Amino acid sequence: MMDTVLQRRESRETFWRTLQTFCATRVVITLVLLAYFSINAFRESQGSNGYAEWQTCLLYLVLALGFGSLSTYVQRRFMLQLLAQLVVDISAISILYIAAGGARSGLAILYLFPLSGAAVLAPLVLALFFVSIVTLILLGESLYQLLYSMADTSPSQAGLYGAAFFAAIFVINRLAAKLIKQEDLATQRGRDLQLQEAINRLVIADMNDGILVVGDDTEVFAGNPAAERMLGMSVAYGQPRYKLTDRETLTPIAEAFFAWQQAAVGHTEDSESSTYVRVKPGDDMGVTRPMTTRDRRRDLHTHLKLRFASVKSAGLSNDRTVIFLQDVSEIENQAQQLKLASMGRLTASIAHEVRNPLSAISHAASLLSEDLVQPTEKRLLNIVSDNVIRLNRMIEDILKLSRKAHTQAEPLQLTPFLSEAVLELRETHKLTPDMIAVGRMDNAQVRFDPLHLREVVMNLLTNALRYASGRPGSIRLLAVSPTPERLELHVQDDGPAITPEVRAHLFEPFYTTSSKGTGLGLYVARELCLNNGAMLDYEYRMDLSGDGRDEPSGRFVITFAV
Repeated sequence: MMDTVLQRRESRETFWRTLQTFCATRVVITLVLLAYFSINAFRESQGSNGYAEWQTCLLYLVLALGFGSLSTYVQRRFMLQLLAQLVVDISAISILYIAAGGARSGLAILYLFPLSGAAVLAPLVLALFFVSIVTLILLGESLYQLLYSMADTSPSQAGLYGAAFFAAIFVINRLAAKLIKQEDLATQRGRDLQLQEAINRLVIADMNDGILVVGDDTEVFAGNPAAERMLGMSVAYGQPRYKLTDRETLTPIAEAFFAWQQAAVGHTEDSESSTYVRVKPGDDMGVTRPMTTRDRRRDLHTHLKLRFASVKSAGLSNDRTVIFLQDVSEIENQAQQLKLASMGRLTASIAHEVRNPLSAISHAASLLSEDLVQPTEKRLLNIVSDNVIRLNRMIEDILKLSRKAHTQAEPLQLTPFLSEAVLELRETHKLTPDMIAVGRMDNAQVRFDPLHLREVVMNLLTNALRYASGRPGSIRLLAVSPTPERLELHVQDDGPAITPEVRAHLFEPFYTTSSKGTGLGLYVARELCLNNGAMLDYEYRMDLSGDGRDEPSGRFVITFAV
């Protein structure tokens, strides 16, 4: 048991630091004693004893400096160094104590210094052993004085010193032992905490879900590798590098965070509701391997499910919020495959069961229009014809969904392709030549099925014609390349921007704000883009207004993978 205790003292850094402090204190005490006895040596007429005390202090100082250097540079054999220092301390103090006249000198209090060091650094038995030696020295000196020198000397004073030393050393040793146990417990807790932190980091790093730690001002403090992959940018752990609001690609997450903060005001518990956003990954972490269609789709946009959890602590000046990010793109892909299979069966049924009756109704209406002459009857017949046309258009849109699964992606030059599409639209709708402005897109090339891209562009341009003012340049087509791996096609008109409420349902099937629409045009356009590894979305970007100020404006953005 004793060997184990000694080995622990040998290996613990705390004991070596305490021993070094013990050595530094010894040097200070020795310097004070040296100054004290030096002054007395020059003041007293009989200087022989004074010089002896001065020489003892000088030798004691040299040994103290040696012990200090040894404990600093040779941290081996702790107990041997401690015992050597205690023996030298007690010997030097005993010489000075006896030379100065014993109990009359008042130097007995100096024994408290080495004994206290023994109480802190040595086991209790060893510390009490040194106390016993000091007590015997004090009693021996008192008896010597009583027998040979002074008749009025009493050993009771030495006995009181010994009893006081025993009590003080016992208390100091118990307090030191309690502190050592507390340090052992704190060290163990620290190791457990480090182990748990390492486990947590390993688990978090291996999670498929992303984690972001942000402050109230959207400053990003930490994130795991999954979040970095989803967002396409690196996050320094514990060292905030940017805010969510500083990155355009992270704006949807910042908006969802602010909305959650407003909803959480006045509530004691965090809301369990989730938020879905689409973000475009940044370009901090490039993809170095060949990408498939699914990879390109993921590179162009990521559909994330966000969940927020507030972390409150009294020790933090600002609260932290943990944002959990779950990539639901794979779930969407699986749902897309199931939807295509169901749509194929549905369209086959529609083609046979619905189109034939519609054709019969349309033919009958045409025959009736030749015989009817009353205005009321013609108006009712027109209603029938209009709804037949609307139903037929809806069937055509649904049939396109089944045909879109078969793509023939090939390199396509945007400039000549869009010029032909715009020319066709001008001739069909009798537009002025300068109503649609097409930006220069030299050498802009994408991989996209030409028939699908034509359908998407014509759908967006037709939609823009419905809301544009008709002035020159009221509709604009512009290609933008924010990164070398990404190309965007913007379709914008000067009509009123779509409200966020409508934008939330913009690409849902059968959702429309027009009485003449079927609600499938934008849905089909987005599905065609997704099937070609691209992404269609409605975004708000900053544009210069007429007075030179930046104002948000909406536009449809097709993001291609170059």
